[in-house]
Amino acid sequence: MRRRKIERVEMRKLWDEDPVRIPLQKSRKRALVLVTVILFCFAVIGWRLIDLMILDHDKLTDRASQQYIREKTIAPQRGIIWDRKMRQMAANIESDSLYAVPSKIEDTRTLTKKLARLTKISSKKFNMDLLKKKNKDFIWIDRKMDLETVREIRKLLDKMGYDSVGFIPESKRFYPKGRTASHILGFTNIDNKGISGLELKYNTYLKGKARYVSVGTDARGNRLSSNIKEGFSGNNLVLTIDEGIQYIVEKELDNAMDESKAKAAVAIMMDPMTGEILAMANRPTYDPNTAGKFRDYMRRNRAITDLYEPGSTLKTILAAAALEEGVVDLNDEFDVSDGFIVVGGKRIRDTHKNKILTFQEVIQRSSNVGAVYVGMRLGGENYYRYIKKFGFGRKTGIDYPGEVKGILRKPENWSGTSLAALSIGQEIGVTPLQLLRAYAAIANGGALMKPYIVSDIISSSGSIVKRVSPELSGRVISSRTAKKVTDILKTVVEEGGTATRAYIDGNLVAGKTGTAQIYDQKTKRYSRDRFVGSFVGFVPADHPKIALIVVIYEPRGVSYGGVVAAPVFKKIIEQTFAYLDVPMERDENRIVLVNRFR
Repeated sequence: MRRRKIERVEMRKLWDEDPVRIPLQKSRKRALVLVTVILFCFAVIGWRLIDLMILDHDKLTDRASQQYIREKTIAPQRGIIWDRKMRQMAANIESDSLYAVPSKIEDTRTLTKKLARLTKISSKKFNMDLLKKKNKDFIWIDRKMDLETVREIRKLLDKMGYDSVGFIPESKRFYPKGRTASHILGFTNIDNKGISGLELKYNTYLKGKARYVSVGTDARGNRLSSNIKEGFSGNNLVLTIDEGIQYIVEKELDNAMDESKAKAAVAIMMDPMTGEILAMANRPTYDPNTAGKFRDYMRRNRAITDLYEPGSTLKTILAAAALEEGVVDLNDEFDVSDGFIVVGGKRIRDTHKNKILTFQEVIQRSSNVGAVYVGMRLGGENYYRYIKKFGFGRKTGIDYPGEVKGILRKPENWSGTSLAALSIGQEIGVTPLQLLRAYAAIANGGALMKPYIVSDIISSSGSIVKRVSPELSGRVISSRTAKKVTDILKTVVEEGGTATRAYIDGNLVAGKTGTAQIYDQKTKRYSRDRFVGSFVGFVPADHPKIALIVVIYEPRGVSYGGVVAAPVFKKIIEQTFAYLDVPMERDENRIVLVNRFR
């Protein structure tokens, strides 16, 4: 046993001292270290893969997409605008836009010199733009160019052999009727975004949604795949405007401007029963196809943005309030023989001297003195309340941008002469639309209607997106009072009234003239040679279908509303009735229109 133990001990010593065994032990240690390092590296790589594939996946995917996917935007077709009979008032046409790839252009000076001559762009500025954006792959040179210019540039590019300059077709807004209804339609900018008028008001409906095309490419720019994100064309508008009536109104305003040498003119036609605007015109005017060439004052829709003192046309509101409150009767008499009345130290005169007038004659002959007497009977608080009820001092709510509310001070802010001034249509600022709306309320029996221009919004597929119905804003007077006021307004157009030039054979007219002095801000007095002449009324008087206002600003020479505005009213109505094929002279002037506007 002992001998065996000694042998094992000796064997162990020999093993430990074996020269082959020593390197094997060192190799094990190295292997362990190497395996550890490799495992660590795999762990790091694994963690990095997790980070790339999971934690940063979305961010890296977007970055990769930007390198090999190019997205192009295709602008949608803007919605069409039609009149009430589905005639196009605003549409779209294809137009070419010129672009360049600066990074591929070597001789910018030669190119810009030749193109500038055709595009009317400064060659110096054009060259500077190309040099500044030398690393860019795309810039616009000129947008939505006319056909003749495009043809000339194409010839030039073909001759010079440029492939770094070219054309891209774009949709361009086009107004086929030119200046007709320009203040109603408004216009768009170079990117087809609404800037004014209905184009601005209904831009959200008209603009549609852009279509995006994503194109995948390889490193050399070769197309690999494509994906289309569908958009849709804009919605279409159907207006209450009748293009035929609009043309008549604008033509007669042009004639009025020529005859009176006025600074401006406005006419608005409304269906008094519904509040639908049938025509709205302003002079001066502009062409929305080239809106940038016209000054701001020519593009302004004065019908809803410009204030003026209505003068005697406000006496109708005074009459309605006095009759409704029962403070006067048609046959009440007023002594106006002095020809003037002094209120608060201010002398208010009549244009023509009268003796004793009935209340009806006060309105018929537009007596300032008689109106002041009526105003005193009515009282300031009552008169103010009715002026507010008729819609003055607040917006009408028409679907059109830029409307102003007017000027109407509260009675506590009035001076000692304010009631008298308001009785003759001074110390108040109104828009033509506000005044027409008030007369329409008398025409329809006392209902104040909300005016509107767009009747329907229709999708590109033909479905109804929105339909507008007549909206009652409130009742201002009784139908009985409205009838009395209408009877008074009829006499204004008859012999002895101030608007005999508005008389129409076959149809009774109810209306009122206005001749208002313009307040001079410099002198702080009313001008003696600057006036606003107007006429507002409705036809046929007993069965109103049309309410119309004509306002002539600063006519030269004779400025009375009965002379400068009433004849324009007459011509517009006569031609409109002929256009609508309305019969004249039937059953003692009481006619029934056989052709409604729809």
